Amino acid sequence: MMKNMMLDAQVTPNGLKDRMMLLSALDIILSPEDWLRTYRMQSEWSGDVCLGEVNNGAGDTIHMLWTRGGVLLKGFDHESPVSPHARDEYEVWPGMYDGVPDDMMELLEDEALEKEDVTFCMWREAEGKEWRMGNANIPEAYDDGSSFLLGKIIVTPEEYQDWAESYYELPISLGVVSQIFNGVPVTAQMISALHPQRNVTEAIKELKQLGVQVHEI
Repeated sequence: MMKNMMLDAQVTPNGLKDRMMLLSALDIILSPEDWLRTYRMQSEWSGDVCLGEVNNGAGDTIHMLWTRGGVLLKGFDHESPVSPHARDEYEVWPGMYDGVPDDMMELLEDEALEKEDVTFCMWREAEGKEWRMGNANIPEAYDDGSSFLLGKIIVTPEEYQDWAESYYELPISLGVVSQIFNGVPVTAQMISALHPQRNVTEAIKELKQLGVQVHEI
Protein backbone atom coordinates (compact mmCIF):
# COMPACT_ATOMS: atom_id res chain seq x y z
CA MET A 1 0.00 0.00 0.00
CA MET A 2 1.24 3.48 -0.82
CA LYS A 3 2.47 5.50 2.14
CA ASN A 4 1.35 8.87 0.76
CA MET A 5 -1.27 8.87 -1.98
CA MET A 6 -1.63 12.26 -3.66
CA LEU A 7 -4.73 13.14 -5.64
CA ASP A 8 -4.10 13.34 -9.36
CA ALA A 9 -3.68 16.89 -10.65
CA GLN A 10 -6.73 16.32 -12.85
CA VAL A 11 -8.87 16.05 -9.71
CA THR A 12 -9.71 19.72 -9.20
CA PRO A 13 -11.27 21.21 -6.06
CA ASN A 14 -14.59 21.60 -7.90
CA GLY A 15 -14.34 18.12 -9.35
CA LEU A 16 -13.77 16.68 -5.89
CA LYS A 17 -16.73 18.64 -4.58
CA ASP A 18 -18.97 17.33 -7.35
CA ARG A 19 -17.93 13.76 -6.58
CA MET A 20 -18.66 14.19 -2.87
CA MET A 21 -22.04 15.70 -3.71
CA LEU A 22 -23.12 12.68 -5.73
CA LEU A 23 -21.77 10.20 -3.18
CA SER A 24 -23.65 12.08 -0.46
CA ALA A 25 -26.79 12.04 -2.58
CA LEU A 26 -26.56 8.27 -2.96
CA ASP A 27 -26.13 7.87 0.80
CA ILE A 28 -29.19 10.06 1.44
CA ILE A 29 -31.21 7.74 -0.78
CA LEU A 30 -29.83 4.53 0.69
CA SER A 31 -29.87 5.50 4.37
CA PRO A 32 -32.70 7.38 6.12
CA GLU A 33 -30.42 7.57 9.17
CA ASP A 34 -27.79 10.29 8.85
CA TRP A 35 -25.46 8.73 11.43
CA LEU A 36 -25.15 5.56 9.33
CA ARG A 37 -24.01 7.42 6.21
CA THR A 38 -20.42 7.27 5.01
CA TYR A 39 -20.58 10.44 2.88
CA ARG A 40 -21.89 13.79 4.09
CA MET A 41 -21.85 17.34 2.76
CA GLN A 42 -22.83 20.63 4.39
CA SER A 43 -22.90 23.28 1.69
CA GLU A 44 -23.16 26.16 4.17
CA TRP A 45 -21.19 24.79 7.12
CA SER A 46 -19.69 28.15 8.12
CA GLY A 47 -20.48 31.19 6.04
CA ASP A 48 -19.44 30.37 2.51
CA VAL A 49 -17.35 27.36 3.60
CA CYS A 50 -18.53 23.91 2.50
CA LEU A 51 -17.72 20.87 4.66
CA GLY A 52 -17.49 17.33 3.35
CA GLU A 53 -16.87 14.18 5.36
CA VAL A 54 -16.07 10.55 4.67
CA ASN A 55 -16.58 8.45 7.80
CA ASN A 56 -16.39 4.67 7.65
CA GLY A 57 -17.87 4.27 11.13
CA ALA A 58 -14.75 2.54 12.40
CA GLY A 59 -12.78 5.62 13.42
CA ASP A 60 -11.35 6.57 10.01
CA THR A 61 -12.31 9.91 8.47
CA ILE A 62 -11.57 12.55 5.88
CA HIS A 63 -12.74 16.10 6.49
CA MET A 64 -12.82 18.38 3.47
CA LEU A 65 -13.14 22.16 3.61
CA TRP A 66 -13.90 24.17 0.48
CA THR A 67 -13.23 27.89 0.73
CA ARG A 68 -12.94 30.65 -1.83
CA GLY A 69 -9.21 30.01 -1.74
CA GLY A 70 -9.37 26.29 -2.49
CA VAL A 71 -9.87 23.05 -0.58
CA LEU A 72 -8.18 21.32 2.37
CA LEU A 73 -8.34 17.60 3.18
CA LYS A 74 -7.51 16.25 6.64
CA GLY A 75 -7.43 12.47 6.82
CA PHE A 76 -7.23 10.22 9.87
CA ASP A 77 -6.54 6.49 9.89
CA HIS A 78 -6.92 5.43 13.51
CA GLU A 79 -4.64 2.39 13.04
CA SER A 80 -1.81 4.35 11.40
CA PRO A 81 1.49 4.69 13.28
CA VAL A 82 1.40 8.33 12.15
CA SER A 83 -1.58 8.94 14.45
CA PRO A 84 -0.94 11.00 17.60
CA HIS A 85 -2.61 8.14 19.50
CA ALA A 86 0.27 5.86 18.46
CA ARG A 87 2.97 8.25 19.70
CA ASP A 88 4.23 8.56 23.27
CA GLU A 89 4.09 12.35 23.21
CA TYR A 90 0.60 12.38 21.66
CA GLU A 91 1.37 15.15 19.19
CA VAL A 92 0.56 15.78 15.53
CA TRP A 93 3.37 14.42 13.38
CA PRO A 94 5.96 17.23 12.90
CA GLY A 95 5.54 19.12 9.64
CA MET A 96 2.05 17.74 8.95
CA TYR A 97 0.49 21.18 8.60
CA ASP A 98 3.51 23.06 7.26
CA GLY A 99 2.49 25.37 4.43
CA VAL A 100 -1.26 25.12 4.90
CA PRO A 101 -2.82 28.53 4.06
CA ASP A 102 -3.72 30.50 7.18
CA ASP A 103 -7.43 30.76 6.35
CA MET A 104 -7.68 26.97 6.07
CA MET A 105 -5.75 26.39 9.31
CA GLU A 106 -8.10 28.73 11.14
CA LEU A 107 -11.05 26.57 10.11
CA LEU A 108 -9.40 23.48 11.58
CA GLU A 109 -9.59 25.10 15.03
CA ASP A 110 -13.28 24.13 15.13
CA GLU A 111 -13.59 21.39 17.75
CA ALA A 112 -15.81 19.30 15.47
CA LEU A 113 -12.90 18.83 13.05
CA GLU A 114 -10.53 17.39 15.68
CA LYS A 115 -7.37 18.97 14.26
CA GLU A 116 -5.09 16.68 16.28
CA ASP A 117 -6.61 13.54 14.75
CA VAL A 118 -4.64 13.57 11.51
CA THR A 119 -2.42 11.14 9.63
CA PHE A 120 -2.31 13.00 6.32
CA CYS A 121 -3.18 16.47 5.07
CA MET A 122 -3.30 17.90 1.58
CA TRP A 123 -4.68 20.99 -0.05
CA ARG A 124 -5.03 22.73 -3.36
CA GLU A 125 -5.54 26.42 -3.90
CA ALA A 126 -8.24 27.59 -6.28
CA GLU A 127 -5.75 28.63 -8.96
CA GLY A 128 -3.23 25.93 -8.12
CA LYS A 129 -2.17 23.30 -10.65
CA GLU A 130 -1.38 20.53 -8.17
CA TRP A 131 -2.12 19.16 -4.73
CA ARG A 132 0.30 19.97 -1.93
CA MET A 133 1.33 18.36 1.36
CA GLY A 134 3.35 19.59 4.33
CA ASN A 135 6.90 18.62 5.27
CA ALA A 136 6.11 15.61 7.44
CA ASN A 137 9.08 13.25 7.26
CA ILE A 138 7.23 9.96 7.61
CA PRO A 139 9.23 6.70 7.52
CA GLU A 140 8.76 4.66 4.37
CA ALA A 141 7.32 1.73 6.32
CA TYR A 142 4.59 3.87 7.91
CA ASP A 143 1.21 3.90 6.18
CA ASP A 144 -0.64 7.18 6.69
CA GLY A 145 -3.98 5.81 5.46
CA SER A 146 -4.22 8.14 2.45
CA SER A 147 -4.44 5.38 -0.14
CA PHE A 148 -7.14 3.57 1.81
CA LEU A 149 -9.24 6.64 2.57
CA LEU A 150 -8.89 8.58 -0.68
CA GLY A 151 -9.83 5.36 -2.46
CA LYS A 152 -13.30 5.80 -0.95
CA ILE A 153 -13.79 8.99 -2.99
CA ILE A 154 -12.17 8.12 -6.30
CA VAL A 155 -14.52 5.29 -7.23
CA THR A 156 -16.36 4.15 -10.35
CA PRO A 157 -20.09 3.35 -10.41
CA GLU A 158 -19.19 -0.35 -10.38
CA GLU A 159 -16.97 0.08 -7.32
CA TYR A 160 -19.66 2.07 -5.55
CA GLN A 161 -22.28 -0.58 -6.35
CA ASP A 162 -20.06 -3.31 -4.95
CA TRP A 163 -19.36 -1.33 -1.77
CA ALA A 164 -22.98 -0.25 -1.23
CA GLU A 165 -24.39 -3.76 -1.66
CA SER A 166 -22.04 -4.96 1.07
CA TYR A 167 -22.53 -1.98 3.38
CA TYR A 168 -26.30 -1.58 3.06
CA GLU A 169 -27.07 -5.24 2.36
CA LEU A 170 -29.33 -4.24 -0.50
CA PRO A 171 -29.31 -5.04 -4.22
CA ILE A 172 -28.08 -1.84 -5.88
CA SER A 173 -29.03 -0.84 -9.43
CA LEU A 174 -25.85 -0.13 -11.37
CA GLY A 175 -27.91 1.70 -13.97
CA VAL A 176 -29.28 4.20 -11.46
CA VAL A 177 -25.89 4.64 -9.78
CA SER A 178 -24.35 5.36 -13.20
CA GLN A 179 -27.05 7.93 -13.94
CA ILE A 180 -26.32 9.77 -10.71
CA PHE A 181 -22.56 9.62 -11.40
CA ASN A 182 -23.28 11.18 -14.79
CA GLY A 183 -25.25 14.06 -13.28
CA VAL A 184 -28.74 12.96 -14.30
CA PRO A 185 -31.33 14.76 -12.12
CA VAL A 186 -32.69 12.45 -9.42
CA THR A 187 -36.30 11.33 -9.77
CA ALA A 188 -38.72 9.58 -7.44
CA GLN A 189 -38.45 6.51 -9.68
CA MET A 190 -34.67 6.46 -9.29
CA ILE A 191 -34.99 6.69 -5.50
CA SER A 192 -37.46 3.80 -5.39
CA ALA A 193 -35.31 1.73 -7.74
CA LEU A 194 -32.34 2.10 -5.40
CA HIS A 195 -34.26 1.67 -2.15
CA PRO A 196 -37.91 0.55 -2.48
CA GLN A 197 -38.58 1.16 1.24
CA ARG A 198 -37.18 4.71 1.26
CA ASN A 199 -39.60 7.54 2.02
CA VAL A 200 -39.34 9.36 -1.31
CA THR A 201 -40.70 12.68 0.00
CA GLU A 202 -38.13 12.80 2.81
CA ALA A 203 -35.31 11.80 0.47
CA ILE A 204 -36.22 14.50 -2.05
CA LYS A 205 -36.35 17.11 0.73
CA GLU A 206 -32.82 16.19 1.87
CA LEU A 207 -31.50 16.08 -1.68
CA LYS A 208 -32.80 19.59 -2.31
CA GLN A 209 -31.23 20.82 0.92
CA LEU A 210 -27.94 19.30 -0.24
CA GLY A 211 -28.23 21.17 -3.53
CA VAL A 212 -28.69 18.15 -5.77
CA GLN A 213 -30.80 18.60 -8.88
CA VAL A 214 -34.13 16.79 -8.48
CA HIS A 215 -36.69 16.30 -11.23
CA GLU A 216 -40.15 16.00 -9.73
CA ILE A 217 -42.81 14.66 -12.06
